[in-house]
Amino acid sequence: MDGSSSRSERPDNGRPDRARPDKALPDGVLPVAVVAGLHSDARRAAVQRLLDTVPGSVALHHDLSGAAERGTVLRTVRDAREVLDTGETPLVNDCACCALREDLVPELERLAHGRMTRLAIVELWDSVEPKAMAEVVAAHGGDDLAVTSVITAVDPALLLPYLGNGDDLMEAGLAAASTDQRTVADTWARQLEYAPVLAIAEGEEADAADDEDRALLAQLHPTARQTPVAGDGLAAAAFAGFDVEAAAAAQHPACALLPQDAEESGVGTLVWRRRRPFHPGRLYAALEDLTCAAARSRGRFWLADRPDTLLAWDAAGGALCVESAGPWLASLPDAAWEMVPPVRRAAAALDWDFEHGDRCQHLVFTSPGLDRDGLTRLLESCLLTDAEYAAGREAWKRLPPAFDNLLEV
Repeated sequence: MDGSSSRSERPDNGRPDRARPDKALPDGVLPVAVVAGLHSDARRAAVQRLLDTVPGSVALHHDLSGAAERGTVLRTVRDAREVLDTGETPLVNDCACCALREDLVPELERLAHGRMTRLAIVELWDSVEPKAMAEVVAAHGGDDLAVTSVITAVDPALLLPYLGNGDDLMEAGLAAASTDQRTVADTWARQLEYAPVLAIAEGEEADAADDEDRALLAQLHPTARQTPVAGDGLAAAAFAGFDVEAAAAAQHPACALLPQDAEESGVGTLVWRRRRPFHPGRLYAALEDLTCAAARSRGRFWLADRPDTLLAWDAAGGALCVESAGPWLASLPDAAWEMVPPVRRAAAALDWDFEHGDRCQHLVFTSPGLDRDGLTRLLESCLLTDAEYAAGREAWKRLPPAFDNLLEV
């Protein structure tokens, strides 16, 4: 893969880009750009760049560190030069992220009603995921707010270390609630893959990134627009527009826009698709090897003993999450199709097979040094054999279940 699917902006020429709000927005609607990322230095640099180059912009940040000890979340509102306001909001259900949700929209509405802010930049705390906050603003912002961009800041030199970090957020001091069971790796993967814009850090530390790091970034999110933090394009990207429903659909296991097969600078992406179902026992026995075979893997699959259930595969940092993502459309009565979103029906149509409908294996593995042949052999060994397949669906359902614990059945 030559990286042509990821668009990079030309280097900064020293002239700040003086971006203006999207003229398509009605008068009185405040554009909101969400900036996320566990790479905190890169994130702060991206926010400062927006403040410096968008006249009338304001950044709102909720600091969740130490919230459990204080019982409150600290809020800061600032422009390019100074802090304009500070405040605290109490924890909600012992959850700092829940407190952020409760406080975010009222603060944004206050800025909108003041009519002095041209762009509200929501700088999320380290482990807060942009999907949740973008959906909160879209759902509760009414006629006053419009999410115009979601940006994740990336230091390419830190990409693989964070993607390989299987530590719990709690252990890393980054948990947003006492019940937060996410890991650094899976949180970082979702932050990266949700955003249509990636702000790429520059400077001495970022310069340590090599071709492998950049190839990995391009393969993990090939459709993202990449723009240097200090380049001309970041401010314009803040007003580019954002469709919350489309972004959610692109992340849903049933219709996710997954990476394509690629090989560049020692980094590979294997797209593995088959029609035959997995044998539950053999797949379960291979889970550890499959999870550790790549820095990142995701997709959808089906088990022979669960022919009606679409299962989601999500792995990073040596940890795997397997969960039900609802029924395959082929298992639903015709009348129920009208209640399914069009994007879901379109995805099913692309995968449709005369015998199995939309049931399929569609898994994607991305990693430096990917062993394509070995991984393919392992995956193939987990499918039903010819004899098992010929026995038919009623026999498949009688196979010993192996995923009950993972699926909490």
